[in-house]
Amino acid sequence: MRVSYLWLKELVETSLSPQELAELLTMGGLEVEGMEEVGGEFERVFIGEILQIRPHPRADRLSLCEVRVGGETLSIVCGATNIFEGAKVPVALHGAKLAKGVRIKRSKIRGEVSEGMLCSEEELGLGEDSTGIMILPDEAPPGEALEDYLPLKDYILEVSPTPNRGDCLSVLGVAREVAALGGGTLRVPSPEFPEEGPPAEEMVEVRIEAPELCPRYSARYLWDVKVGPSPLWMRLRLERAGIRAINNVVDITNYVMLELGQPLHAFDYDRIRGGKIVVRKASEGERFLTLDGKERVLDGETLLICDAEGPVAIAGVMGGLESEIEEETERVLLESAHFSPRGIRRTSQRLRLQTASSYRFERGVDPEGTILAASRAAALMRELASAKVSPGVVDAYPLPFKPRQIGMRPERVRSLLGLSLRDEEMMECLRRLGIEVREEGGRWVAVPPSWRFDLEREVDMAEEVARVKGYGAIPEEAPLLRPQETAHRGEERLKREVRQLMVSLGFYEVITYSFISPKSLEALRIPSGDHRASPLPLLNPLSEEQSVMRTSLLPGLLETARFNLSFKNEDVRIFEMRKVFFPRDGLPEERDALAALAMGCWRPRWWKEEGEKVSFYHVKGCVEALCRRLRAEQVEFSPAEGIPYLHPFQGAVVKVEGEEVGCFGRLHPEVAEAFGLPGGVYILEMDLPSLFGKGKVAVFSPLPRYPAVVRDLAVVVDEEVPAEEVRRLILSKEVPFLERVEVLDCYRGAPIPEGKKGLAFRLLYRSSSRTLTDEEVNRYHKVVADRLMAEGITLR
Repeated sequence: MRVSYLWLKELVETSLSPQELAELLTMGGLEVEGMEEVGGEFERVFIGEILQIRPHPRADRLSLCEVRVGGETLSIVCGATNIFEGAKVPVALHGAKLAKGVRIKRSKIRGEVSEGMLCSEEELGLGEDSTGIMILPDEAPPGEALEDYLPLKDYILEVSPTPNRGDCLSVLGVAREVAALGGGTLRVPSPEFPEEGPPAEEMVEVRIEAPELCPRYSARYLWDVKVGPSPLWMRLRLERAGIRAINNVVDITNYVMLELGQPLHAFDYDRIRGGKIVVRKASEGERFLTLDGKERVLDGETLLICDAEGPVAIAGVMGGLESEIEEETERVLLESAHFSPRGIRRTSQRLRLQTASSYRFERGVDPEGTILAASRAAALMRELASAKVSPGVVDAYPLPFKPRQIGMRPERVRSLLGLSLRDEEMMECLRRLGIEVREEGGRWVAVPPSWRFDLEREVDMAEEVARVKGYGAIPEEAPLLRPQETAHRGEERLKREVRQLMVSLGFYEVITYSFISPKSLEALRIPSGDHRASPLPLLNPLSEEQSVMRTSLLPGLLETARFNLSFKNEDVRIFEMRKVFFPRDGLPEERDALAALAMGCWRPRWWKEEGEKVSFYHVKGCVEALCRRLRAEQVEFSPAEGIPYLHPFQGAVVKVEGEEVGCFGRLHPEVAEAFGLPGGVYILEMDLPSLFGKGKVAVFSPLPRYPAVVRDLAVVVDEEVPAEEVRRLILSKEVPFLERVEVLDCYRGAPIPEGKKGLAFRLLYRSSSRTLTDEEVNRYHKVVADRLMAEGITLR
């Protein structure tokens, strides 16, 4: 946010320079990213009074002006039509430098000497108006330098509040920080003005139908309004803050928003049918024409401001074209409301429409500040637009603000900060921030002000004490290093090994949000009875899409894959190793998990080949490699049953020593469609604590000194018999010197009968003390074959 130094000094009495203020704020936790000096881009420009205007003898469109500048009268040729005798105007004398480097010199124009130039706002670099000469107030003293008369020179502080400090998105918010940090005395505006005419409650009726999205709506009624341009000082402040000046009424609403942080909206009262304001949700598919001339299609969660017949604004985001302020407007309905940050954020994101108002509402606005902002705007409209203000404010407040009460212990604050602070010092630090502190039953209760919605816990209070006291007051001390638990070190080492393995297999690690949408779990088809279907809800979610704690890493991976696919990146291999969260009695359970996703080509395409598509066996190979790296033994695979997000015929459960540790396979087509992905997406999920618990300690084994003997075995089994079941049968009884059994091939077709399939296995025999003979291996191999035939399996 761009904050004017001169404007800031109106709200906080301070003797600090702009540089000192920037340092104070930054050290207090409110970063000032930069500072810009602004002012009149001109030299030798003075205030002049036009004494006489005569037509130019040789040019119909020019005039000869006699202009008094101090004790001197100058003859100046001018072509503007808005000048008049007695007008006070800026005069650039011979040698003057104007905006954009333009130099003025004495010259002849169509035969008449011109000893200077009367200037427009554009020529002085003070605005965009180049249609006429800049007319100054009647009290402007002729002869005084323009830069001395107008407060043109200023410093703009580029303040960058963190997202939770929406209260600092205003000059008042920054002024509060300056005062709290010891930089000056706060001066909050207290508008006073006479009220006249019919009471506001007789002219305006407000009804709130969605109080959860609009807890408060305040309105004032103004009449006999004169719409016109704003004075120069206001236009300068708006433009230097990055807001374009429009007219005095609209400019005042923007000015008050910048000053107090409360967004306002001004409606043309004569276009508010029935004099009624109804705050309601939009109907699904309802259409509305906004101020930017675009028709918006709304959903049922969009909050609307309506009159007796239809919508007039999208709440907190943008007004409507039909009720905007125009030159003919004479009566104004002024809106000052409090809207739910969550609702405004959702609407702004869905419509892809962010405004200065929505930006502030998303980050939180003081619910108790609506009346002050409306009154401040009314006072300015009375001053700058000759408005008359009706008595009273129509204030609908169905959900009054309830101050948060935070328990805190002084000794805990001292422990956290490492400071020996007296209780009185801590209380004073908090009270300077507007935080009320009282003692109850041996502890303190802190009550933050209505604008500090970021303060929730005892540790927040400790941080505020540190900010006000100054981080420099915290003594420097070397950290005390304690040896970590061996088990913890071992777990971290295993995680590092898993991460290295996944990267070596061609996967990229991603980090996704721990907060997900409940709809993501529904898209995974997880049934209601499953513990993963009951995630922990957040008390203050950023949005509906991030309102619960994840119980699976898959939603984040699937969203990442969809994002990549939208950029035509069709070959994706990603993994994430983070925590998932499950509700339990008391504190929730946090478990480390691993999930991976692969789609597209396993090996990249090139001009000669299309590339090898990702398959079930690629993912199975990754699981096998993972188990080998972690030295897990007795690894078994069985068909996945009851895992709703896996393909019913291309999914497997991973068991180690009989305990289920994960699953993998092809994503169910319905799940893939729900996430906007193609059919060939493969995933794996592993519960790391269970898997780590099965890993064996690495024991050195000498390299084999004797060769292995390989025998292949082909069998015919029923179609539904998994290869893993046959492999387990081979290993079910100890066979001398049998070192390893691998699935070699799976074949369907002639001469294999229909309903059957052929499986081929490779058996590796080896002795650690001698070379095996063919006769020995054949004898042991026959034991395996006989065992299979005894189970009804046919050998090929």
